[in-house]
Amino acid sequence: MPHPTVILTDIEGTTSSISFVKNVLFPYARKALPAFVAAHGQQPDVRRWLDAVAVEIGGACQDSLIVETLQGWIDQDRKHTALKALQGMIWEAGYRNGNYKAHFYPEVAAVLNGWHAEGKPLYVYSSGSVPSQKLFFGFSEAGDLTGLVSGWFDTQIGGKREAESYRNIVKAIGVPAGEILFLSDVVEELDAAREAGLQTRLLDRLDDYPLPRTGAAANGHDRVESFQQITL
Repeated sequence: MPHPTVILTDIEGTTSSISFVKNVLFPYARKALPAFVAAHGQQPDVRRWLDAVAVEIGGACQDSLIVETLQGWIDQDRKHTALKALQGMIWEAGYRNGNYKAHFYPEVAAVLNGWHAEGKPLYVYSSGSVPSQKLFFGFSEAGDLTGLVSGWFDTQIGGKREAESYRNIVKAIGVPAGEILFLSDVVEELDAAREAGLQTRLLDRLDDYPLPRTGAAANGHDRVESFQQITL
């Protein structure tokens, strides 16, 4: 197997704790949604996503019902492109107002900087929208990390548990699939990436997964507990 020349990484549970997303970002968006929709709901870039939700739940409906639906999806952690896009718009205000900074595990920034210095391109693939990914890296506890990233992918390219999504990413990056290393904490995502020919590592962080996933639970993916354990 060739040495990876490109890194593709997830965010939540991989570079950053699940608890930050669940306990900080999700509640912030949930609380802010009604006022955000009331203030910006007629702007085209917001309206398109609200209308997409309306179509999914049965056609023409009041914005109040759309907001309730979105809040329910937040509670369910639903990976819906419209929800993720709207959350990203709301989170931007929180970042820019200094209400929070994005969590990164302590070793991540140094490792990413090291890979960047070695000339290994880094790409991000997350269920969060591309704008929210850029905010996450731009307003991190370690400072602005966006300069380390060569490209961004979200669920508009496909679902993270679908092999075709990774094939689309391979085409977009323009290198052989076997040269790309995908990092994630979700075994099913790694399964899909492996099916598409990518190399994989399972991030099994004890803060997020107190019971180590070894043997059958890792489904054949090499397991690491931090970025420092990743060898290229």
